[in-house]
Amino acid sequence: MSEEIVNKIAQSQLVTLDLESYYPAEEIVVFDLKPHLFMELILKEKEFRAALQNNDWSAYQNKVVAVTCTADAIIPMWAYMLVGSYLQPVAKDVIFGDEQTARQQLFVRNIDAIDTEPFVDKRIVVKGCGDIPIGEFAYLAITKKLMPVAKSLMYGEPCSTVPIYKKK
Repeated sequence: MSEEIVNKIAQSQLVTLDLESYYPAEEIVVFDLKPHLFMELILKEKEFRAALQNNDWSAYQNKVVAVTCTADAIIPMWAYMLVGSYLQPVAKDVIFGDEQTARQQLFVRNIDAIDTEPFVDKRIVVKGCGDIPIGEFAYLAITKKLMPVAKSLMYGEPCSTVPIYKKK
């Protein structure tokens, strides 16, 4: 007996979404306030302003800049505003936090920008494995984005999925 082999996965009309395609490609550089502090611990306004004024801001041209302070110091809010005022004209974007925080924020922005129209009433599988480690935050963001429009939402690979949501 020769029976035809049927590819049920191909017939299932599943839409696979790979979160890696929304991973931020922008270069992220860190601006640390620590080297601009007196003894890398204390913010003296006059010296801080002078240090920022003499800084070479061209190094941040068209880059995403994560602004942080790695010193265990008390930094007044205006100091971050002042740094932002120097970065705003040159940087592509300015984000508070370390590099990982900036990457997460960009990733979530990319997910938020997804056009949901192609996913309306579709059975969607969010790919679970890949070359780039994807954080939990991205899976939460894509669930929030697609659940209102999807017929069903699953995690994994088309041949082995974990059901997450099914429209009633």
